[in-house]
Amino acid sequence: MASTLRSNYVPIFVMLPLGVVNVNNVFEDPETLEKQLKKLKEIGVDGIMVDVWWGLIENKGPRQYDWAAYRSLFELVVKIGLKIQAIMSFHQCGGNVGDIVTIPLPKWVLAIGDKVPDIFYTNRSGTRNPEYLSIGVDNENLFQGRTPVQIYSDYMKSFKNAMAGIFEAGHITDVEVGLGPAGELRYSSYPETQGWKFPGIGEFQCYDKYLKADFKAAATKAGHPEWDLPDNAGTYNDTPGDTEFFATNGTYRTEKGRFFLTWYSNKLIEHGDQILEEANKVFNGTKTRLAAKVSGIHWWFKDQSHAAELTAGYYNLDDRDGYRPLARMLTRHYGTLDFTCLEMKDSEQPETAKSGPQELVQQVLSSGWREVIDVAGENALSRYDATAYNQMLLNVRPNGVSKEGERKPKMSALTYLRLSEDLLSKENFSLFASFVKKMHADLDYVPNIIDLTPLERSKPKIPIEKLLEAATPKLEPFPWDSETDLPVESS
Repeated sequence: MASTLRSNYVPIFVMLPLGVVNVNNVFEDPETLEKQLKKLKEIGVDGIMVDVWWGLIENKGPRQYDWAAYRSLFELVVKIGLKIQAIMSFHQCGGNVGDIVTIPLPKWVLAIGDKVPDIFYTNRSGTRNPEYLSIGVDNENLFQGRTPVQIYSDYMKSFKNAMAGIFEAGHITDVEVGLGPAGELRYSSYPETQGWKFPGIGEFQCYDKYLKADFKAAATKAGHPEWDLPDNAGTYNDTPGDTEFFATNGTYRTEKGRFFLTWYSNKLIEHGDQILEEANKVFNGTKTRLAAKVSGIHWWFKDQSHAAELTAGYYNLDDRDGYRPLARMLTRHYGTLDFTCLEMKDSEQPETAKSGPQELVQQVLSSGWREVIDVAGENALSRYDATAYNQMLLNVRPNGVSKEGERKPKMSALTYLRLSEDLLSKENFSLFASFVKKMHADLDYVPNIIDLTPLERSKPKIPIEKLLEAATPKLEPFPWDSETDLPVESS
């Protein structure tokens, strides 16, 4: 019976503040953080998640890594008795929802961008976005003798070596590999720095010279050298109906549109697959897990075009599953799919946005479970109320707790966004403590609930055609209860 109870326990991690290691790569206030972490430990929180910023660690020059601040941070977390989820943050901090700190990419990388601006994602009007390197240059030797894929690999090797003892002791349970803006496997389709506002459809980000050439080669190979990238998909703050591309029976439904969307989304899958393979080579044999984050783009989900998902690179329609191919790709790397917007309800969103966060979460989680991978997740926005906590609890265990002999779907972990003085205020923290207890299925804290085994080597590459077989037919999500069976009661 004890093992059945433990099988319902879902570990909960708390995301550390963005500036816990400051813009000068200094762990500025360990005393305050220690007090905060002790509070988390007292209520049974299992661990923390933290961004490990490329722009801080390798800022001084190629292969000039400085891990001192992060080593001090990790040693403090270990001393408190919390586990660590480490994000390999190869993106800029700043320019996305909730970013209150600005940490650019390494300055030597930005200097290359001054000379070769096409290393950055580019929209149709030619505006560059320096928050993440374009996937068009993944294998281009433009960075003082290295490609981005080699740079990311070298960085992860250095991280593993710097934290060797902490890895060996089993304290770093997850390495989440940043694969795009905000660390998410997506294009930079809705940047606030370029004027995007919710619920704009966003813009395709494939107009740098490398991706343009790639598309032209692909179209020519397919027998359509005359096809070009879309010129009728609107601008950041349009609605689907404002554009020819996303309108009812728009370009996205034509042969040309389908070819483009397949190419655009496939590039994203291939990007994630290649970098996760490099990560697997680095951490193979280490007692940790790999994870990749997928963005919860819930606006326009209930529009037939799914426009905001399409511009981000998720080719998801009412008759095509844009997420299950990603989940299938993760199977070969033993990767966890980390999803977001777990706290959101449809009723909280403006009707004009045609949002469907609940349906989106159900689709993505079901896609992961059907591919038999671990699915984890987090909230998108900071919330401190019972309604948000109960929605997260419902998504964590959509059919409630398992009784003896049952196997119900369950998420592998949840990360709460994020540690702050607001969270720790008396009333908010009391409710959060209740949420932690419900995440653990009313059990006391279990110290070694996460059973880490050495990471196995990636399986052979899955051909893109086999990955895309997961897109159709689009299956209905697993059944979901209407509310959690272990609710947090608001005071």
